[in-house]
Amino acid sequence: MAPGSLVLLLSILGTPGLADPGPLEDVVIDRYYIPKICLREVQMGDFIRYHYNGTFKDGKKFDSSYDRGATVAGVVGVGRLITGMDRGLQGMCVNERRHLIVPPHLGYGSIGVAGLIPPDATLYFDVVMLDIWNKNDKLQITTLSKPERCNRTVENSDFVRYHYNGTLLDGTPFDSSYSKNGTYDTYVGTGWLIKGMDQGLLGMCAGEKRSIVIPPFLAYGEKGYGTVIPPQASLVFSVLLVDFHNPKDGVFLEHLEVPESCKRRAVTGDFVRYHYNGTLMDGTLFDSSYSRNHTYNTYIGKGYIIPGMDQGLQGVCVGERRRVVVPPHLAYGENGAGDKIPGSAVLIFDVHIIDFHNPEDPVEIETVYRPEGCNVTTRDRDFVRYHYNCSLLDGTKLFSSHDYEKPQEVTLGTNKVIEGLNRGLLTMCAGERRVLIIPPHLGHGESGARGVPGSAVLRFEVELISMEEGVPEGYLFIWHGEPPANLYEQMDLNKDGEIPVDEFSTFIKSQVAEGKGRLMPSSDPEKVIADMFKNQDRNQDGKITSEELKLKSDEDREKIHEEL
Repeated sequence: MAPGSLVLLLSILGTPGLADPGPLEDVVIDRYYIPKICLREVQMGDFIRYHYNGTFKDGKKFDSSYDRGATVAGVVGVGRLITGMDRGLQGMCVNERRHLIVPPHLGYGSIGVAGLIPPDATLYFDVVMLDIWNKNDKLQITTLSKPERCNRTVENSDFVRYHYNGTLLDGTPFDSSYSKNGTYDTYVGTGWLIKGMDQGLLGMCAGEKRSIVIPPFLAYGEKGYGTVIPPQASLVFSVLLVDFHNPKDGVFLEHLEVPESCKRRAVTGDFVRYHYNGTLMDGTLFDSSYSRNHTYNTYIGKGYIIPGMDQGLQGVCVGERRRVVVPPHLAYGENGAGDKIPGSAVLIFDVHIIDFHNPEDPVEIETVYRPEGCNVTTRDRDFVRYHYNCSLLDGTKLFSSHDYEKPQEVTLGTNKVIEGLNRGLLTMCAGERRVLIIPPHLGHGESGARGVPGSAVLRFEVELISMEEGVPEGYLFIWHGEPPANLYEQMDLNKDGEIPVDEFSTFIKSQVAEGKGRLMPSSDPEKVIADMFKNQDRNQDGKITSEELKLKSDEDREKIHEEL
């Protein structure tokens, strides 16, 4: 008979009537180690796993589970163990150690076991209890910690990513995801896991920690698993659910803050500037535009960003704060990205929309105030004075004419201001106030300017202070009627046959004063006159001769003739 069968012999071999009971009436039990925590004690009908050494009184070993390298498993109180062991194991806790003295009538009696245990032998056992379970046991789930917010819990067919430490019931570790530097990723309820884990993960929140005690019949049963999980072993898993999703999931949106006024919402083809923090479901930050002090700028709905964000940014308002939860099949899939986004990871983006526009957008003009009786409005080439405040759409102030001593001055249509502002200043009356929304293609473009971010939509509050009628492009002075027939003679005030700059200047000023013509509007009329003189002084000798003096209209006709 094999030694491993000794303790498992049916108790018929040890029927009390077959041997002298000896000096001991019953099993002597010495509980020499009792764990501080004892969640369960062995009862009749329980299935147990234990290690033992068996010796005689003189210390000679007759059997040992340690020598065989395998624990003993069996049911207590159903006659499958010798009566002394059945009694001696009652009430034991997991990890408890006992010395048992079993008298012959509770052991193998007067028959013994041939060649191994003599008749009427008293047996000494040193036992450590490793596992206890019962066929009526259920999964034991203890919630160790749970997030305050839990919008969704695990259901069958969900794909989960979790960390775990796996131990036997006595605390012996057999596996850990932490040692592999990666989560365990799998579907729930589809047979990829042992039944106990399939059940134990249901109802969990992302970020929740659980202890799951699984009886053998919901784990690896009679076969165990390899060399690390013995047959009939209860398993204890300490689980941290990192994230989960379902393959049918779409993008989940949470509107954290929506401005009261939202005149327009972003659609496919719009160019959006936004800040974001990107985290995994357990809160691990993987990216942030704030850390770069620069918005993320992109078109939406055109495949420039992950599909989940393409969808998640649809319909945003300027100034809106939105949470976008993106399942992995709409993000970076099974492969992840770099060393910060694991495979099959759910991504959470907390987004703040700074502005957006469409490449086809015009200048948006809102008239805040328009004086009554407004008959004269600005046109290209007019000289205007205006005050302005310039800001981004999120309210960030950029520039203001009020910071200077006088209003801004510009001749419209001369490319001295951004195109959007030039358009917004057209058709205004003196005293009129407007709000202008200028898209970047009519502002400072993709590159931006000093103090202006690239691709930024600008908001201008403008007030037209005054306006002066301009002159056609290329002209510095125009006549209100026909110019004098003898222009040179009238301009040559001292009749010496040449016109120096002082005579030229005096004549032009007199024509303006008499209302016969007007200069190109400017904050510096003297410079305009000086430029006119320079244009007429062809040889730059400081005076104009009759051959040099030509009207702009005559010059234009000569150029046309030359081209013809």
